[in-house]
Amino acid sequence: MASGSGQSITSWADKSGEFKRGQSQFRNHVSKQPGAEFPPEKGRYHLYVSYACPWAHRTLIVRSLKGLDDIIPYTSVHWEMLEKGWRFATPEEKIPGDNVTPDPIHKNSTHLRNVYFDVDPDYTGRFTVPTLYDIKQNKIVSNESSEIIRMFYTEFDDIIHDKYRSVDLFPEKLRAEIEGTNDWTYNDINNGVYKSGFATTQEAYEKAVKPLFASLDRAEAHLAEHAAPYYFGTNITEADVRLYTTIVRFDPVYVQHFKCNIRDIRSGYPSLHKWLRKLYWDVPAFKNTTQFEHIKNHYTKSHKQINPFSITPVGPLPDILPKDQEVPAAAAALRSTNQ
Repeated sequence: MASGSGQSITSWADKSGEFKRGQSQFRNHVSKQPGAEFPPEKGRYHLYVSYACPWAHRTLIVRSLKGLDDIIPYTSVHWEMLEKGWRFATPEEKIPGDNVTPDPIHKNSTHLRNVYFDVDPDYTGRFTVPTLYDIKQNKIVSNESSEIIRMFYTEFDDIIHDKYRSVDLFPEKLRAEIEGTNDWTYNDINNGVYKSGFATTQEAYEKAVKPLFASLDRAEAHLAEHAAPYYFGTNITEADVRLYTTIVRFDPVYVQHFKCNIRDIRSGYPSLHKWLRKLYWDVPAFKNTTQFEHIKNHYTKSHKQINPFSITPVGPLPDILPKDQEVPAAAAALRSTNQ
C-alpha cells in the first residue's frame, strides 16, 4: 500500500473514475549467488511494514513461516496514513502489535518518507510498505511485496534453522497452477477491492465489483472441491498467503468501507470461511500477524474522501469467528444441507 508526496488517494483514479495502482520503484533482489550486491546476512536487512496493509502483511506471514524472525527484524508504522503518508508511532503511543515503534534505524524519522529521502534526496515516487531496507549500504532493496516474499522463500535458506528449509511455499510441481491463480486473484480480488472502493464513478465501481465477486465465487468453488485443507492440498503455499490477506480484511473493512457488499465471507462463502479460519486459528504465522485494530482504524480514519468523519464501525463482531461457530444464516443453511 502506498502513499505519495501530497497526493491524495482520489488522484489514483483516472478520468473514467477507475483506480490505478502505481508501480513499485525499487526492484532489487537479495541473492545468495556469489558476488551479489545484496547477499543474505543476519541483521543486515530491516523490513518496514504496516499491519493494516495486505501487501505488507504477506511479507510478515512469509517471514514467520520461513523462520526469519531472528534474521530480518521489522518495524510497523502507525495505522494512520495522512498527508505525509505512513508515520511512525511516537515513544508515548501505546499501539497494539509487536514493533509499532519509532524508526530504530533513522532516529529522526517521523514518517516512512524520511527513509526514502535519506536513501535518495531526489526521490519522487510513492512511499510504500513493505519496504526492505539494507542497513549496511543505506539502500532500499525492494518495495514490491510479491518479489520480497519470493526472496524470503529461498535466499536465506543457508542461514536459517534446518527445520525451516523444507518449508516450500512455491513448489515446482504447483508453480504453473499457483501463477495461474495469482493472476486472477490479484487482478480481481486483491486489487479488486481497491478498484471497487476507490472508484469515483458508478460505472467504474460496477466494472470492478462484479468481477470481484465472480472471482470470489471461483475461489469458493475451488475450495469446496479441493481444499485439503489449504488451497492446493495439505501444505500452505503462496496461493494461501496471497488470498488470505484480502479475505481476512473482507468482512471487517471491505464490505462496508469499499462497498463490496454483494455478499460477506461469513454468511456467503462457507468454504472460504472455513479455509480462512483454519489459517487464522491453527497457523500462528497468520494469526499473530493479523491486527484488526490497525486494519479497521487505518481504512476508516485515513481515507477521508470515503469517510470524512473518520467513524469506525463497531462490527462485525467478532472480527473473526471461532472455527466451530457460524452466523445464524450460515448455520441454518448448513442444517438444511445436512438434513
